[in-house]
Amino acid sequence: MRLAINCGPATLAGLLLLFTSSAQLSAQQQNPTLSAATELPEAPQPQSAGTIEDPVALQPLISQNAGQAASDAVGPEAGGVSGTVTDVSGDVLTGVPVVLDGATPGDHRTAVTNDNGGFAFEGLKSGAPYRVSINVNGFSSWTSATIILAPGQHVFLIGVKLKIEGSTTSVTVYSSTEQIAVEQVKIEEQQRVLGFIPNFYVVYDSKNAVPLTTKLKFKLAMRVSIDPITIAGVTSMAGIKQAANTPDYVQGAKGYGQRLGAETADGFSDILIGGAVLPSLLRQDPRYFYQGTGTTKSRLRHALFSPFICKGDNGRWQPNYSSIGGDLASSAISNLYYPESNRGVGLVFGTFAIGTAERMASGFAQEFILPRLTPSVRKKR
Repeated sequence: MRLAINCGPATLAGLLLLFTSSAQLSAQQQNPTLSAATELPEAPQPQSAGTIEDPVALQPLISQNAGQAASDAVGPEAGGVSGTVTDVSGDVLTGVPVVLDGATPGDHRTAVTNDNGGFAFEGLKSGAPYRVSINVNGFSSWTSATIILAPGQHVFLIGVKLKIEGSTTSVTVYSSTEQIAVEQVKIEEQQRVLGFIPNFYVVYDSKNAVPLTTKLKFKLAMRVSIDPITIAGVTSMAGIKQAANTPDYVQGAKGYGQRLGAETADGFSDILIGGAVLPSLLRQDPRYFYQGTGTTKSRLRHALFSPFICKGDNGRWQPNYSSIGGDLASSAISNLYYPESNRGVGLVFGTFAIGTAERMASGFAQEFILPRLTPSVRKKR
């Protein structure tokens, strides 16, 4: 059984490790050759959503002002300012009014943070000074430093944290997508199904997602590989295969050790190649991008095609060579350490077929089931 690392479906290392194994074991017993081997993001490390008790909290993210139409027509060199509002503990705050002011009264705009605590002002003029301010009952006022945009520049405000008491908080302005990607990965590392099963390879804020750097792709793969729940799943699967006497190793402590080694090698090679090496070389994103809106049919199509289509680092959808190549490469490598009776072309393509079916099931679960079972996501909603 391989860790279900996807360039479409997210990695559910522990979950799929235990729940999809029965199909693979059955296939192996029937045939011994089939042996198992963007826009802008959320705040740093939000763990649960804090909500301002105010009627405005029920409003969607908006930007409204009498002078907005004029400033929205400034052309392709227009810029933007956005950010995510949290309290000092990192909990996102929804329904918070955010104000943008410029050099003239016509630059005045207001917005309300969405379910992820995010706000955005678009169509801003270059060279003009802007400030963002927040005033909410029960919290200290917050005001940004003066922001002057270059033509076409979009900046993301880091450190928009409201204090219950105290002085005004200052802000540092970043426009680096690398910094934004680091903050996004920190958020994704808090995502656990039922509070304990890793669910790191899924992006719930797809509109504001930025591409991962090579360093972050490898970091995410290693983070899943060494997670205690992943390790527990691998050791449990080795025990199940020991009881099923597959692959054809000996029984006893030696056989269990061999199966544990093979199971570990299968999972690690799959996640490393399909989740880090190939995505870095091919510039593809190994994560599942949650759709969440649209018709049930369109969401189902998005989920089931995720093993075959992924988002590139350029933001465009493309064939998922990383996932497909990772599964095939991992299956081929397993020929080096599996018993001779469990090697061959059948092992490679049989394991690949089972892995593809697992990824399709994982995509369906990510789109329709797991958001409800992931506490950090459920609280934001």
